[in-house]
Amino acid sequence: MSPSKTTPSADAAHGAPWKRPPFEDIPTLDAPTVLTQWQRLHAGQGRFALPEDSLAEGWAAYHAGDFERAATVGLAHGGACGLALADRAAAIYANYLEPREAMRLSMFRVVAERAAARARATPDDVQAHYWHAYALGRYSQRVSVTRALAQGLGERVKSALERVLALDPDHADAHLALGSFHAEVIDKVGALVGRMTYGARPEIAVACFERALALNPHSPIGPIEYAQALRMLFGESRHDEAMRLLERAAACTPADARERLDVEFAREALGNR
Repeated sequence: MSPSKTTPSADAAHGAPWKRPPFEDIPTLDAPTVLTQWQRLHAGQGRFALPEDSLAEGWAAYHAGDFERAATVGLAHGGACGLALADRAAAIYANYLEPREAMRLSMFRVVAERAAARARATPDDVQAHYWHAYALGRYSQRVSVTRALAQGLGERVKSALERVLALDPDHADAHLALGSFHAEVIDKVGALVGRMTYGARPEIAVACFERALALNPHSPIGPIEYAQALRMLFGESRHDEAMRLLERAAACTPADARERLDVEFAREALGNR
């Protein structure tokens, strides 16, 4: 299948209707509002240009939490811009809301493969590299990071993220993901093996997170990922800092449905401490 065009039926997401985020306080966002708030809504995505008019409604659906509609619009549109929307909608839905583990893994594989094909065809497509890394990274977490590393998936994730940052050094979400990669490798295989085999270092992880928070200070996902990484890297010695990061995330004012899901995660994590 061509990486530039696909159809809704090709997506693993179809079957049972996708769930919507279970919150009544998600910001109401229509297409004109999304366009006026584009910079805030996409602050984590670096130099991500305004969408084509034909995709504005799809992006409005995504930010309002209708991930299925967003994926359908993106797939029907095709091309790099349409598939960037479809990949994001499917990957975020799979990560946050899909209740069936087998379907979640299938969706991650579909996004990872689709984005990888696009990245091979257009090596300077930042979104293709990023969503390949994101979907493959989330898939690896679900099947176990240790197993994924043994299969070489970790190097693919790292390589894709480094390519994103080479193309766009201000891509905050890529900095977050790369920081998480370093932290998870060290957590699973140890500092020595992590450094010698994968180039994973605690100081690189911390630098990635600090850079991401500086680039996108209003998003809750940055503090959440940083808090989790501090626990993996330093254990109880950085517990208080991790708690402050979760409190920061829980206090964020969400700009869209995905951020509302992140805020809820932080609140629940604080409630379970």
